[in-house]
Amino acid sequence: MPNMIEHRIPSSNSHPYILTFGPDGALWFCDNGAGQIGRMDLSTTKFHTFPLPRRDCQPIGIVTGPDGHLWFTEYAGHRVGRITVDGKVTEFNLPTTSAGPAGIIDGGDGNVWFAETDVAQIASISPDGIVSEEATGIPPKSRPLALAVRGAEIWFTLAAGSGIGCRAADGAISVIATESKNSQPRALTLHPNGDLWCVLTDANALARIDDRNMLTEHRVPTSSASLRSVTAGAGGDLWFTENAADKIGRMRPDGSMVGEYEIPTSGSGARAIVAAPDGRLFFSQYDIGCIGEVRP
Repeated sequence: MPNMIEHRIPSSNSHPYILTFGPDGALWFCDNGAGQIGRMDLSTTKFHTFPLPRRDCQPIGIVTGPDGHLWFTEYAGHRVGRITVDGKVTEFNLPTTSAGPAGIIDGGDGNVWFAETDVAQIASISPDGIVSEEATGIPPKSRPLALAVRGAEIWFTLAAGSGIGCRAADGAISVIATESKNSQPRALTLHPNGDLWCVLTDANALARIDDRNMLTEHRVPTSSASLRSVTAGAGGDLWFTENAADKIGRMRPDGSMVGEYEIPTSGSGARAIVAAPDGRLFFSQYDIGCIGEVRP
């Protein structure tokens, strides 16, 4: 049984969302409720927060970009921002108003890519702030949400489209349908073995896409668990958050379950989860303003 610790963020109205590791080795996160970017030192577990210019911008996704800075999305602000490790913030407006940017990823092509959830588009932004948006091939109202990169391909979940989208190297977009209808694909991650994994929130399952682009669904024992995020741990197992069940789940790469573990505080709203190189895992507890830590 892994040990779990909860670290409370010292901010009022804190609701942490997506987490990532910064170029400084610290854990960085979007504080959706407080309108700020947060940083947690992994050795001391101390927090530092950086308020954004508009506190109601609702930051969601964050990633380290190819330029060595952190890039984040402002869902309600309809902007993409960049923050240096010392807290300098620059914001970029998007060509499409009310785009609702959410998930964000380093595209591996020198740009940062992100989902424009409210307008069924994906987009890229260069280090100097030039934005390019793409909609062709993405079903209308399908709500692209999270992204991952495999080779030269940009993959993204369609939260309202029951599918996983793929942008090929030539720019063509295709969609792989999930086995379950109305599955609500959310978070997406690349496993070290080359498989893609995503959570299917309404199907109560994880989905795997192999190197032949074959999709397989793997059910979770706890019913109506409301899966929200998944990451590959140091040993290759998949760790995922069960928002409604107040659990962290663990699954082997072959789809067999290892276990489900109770989060100390019920109703904490487990959202994103990431794995540190030393084997620890960290997850956001959206509803209680904490960062959870799992020590396997």
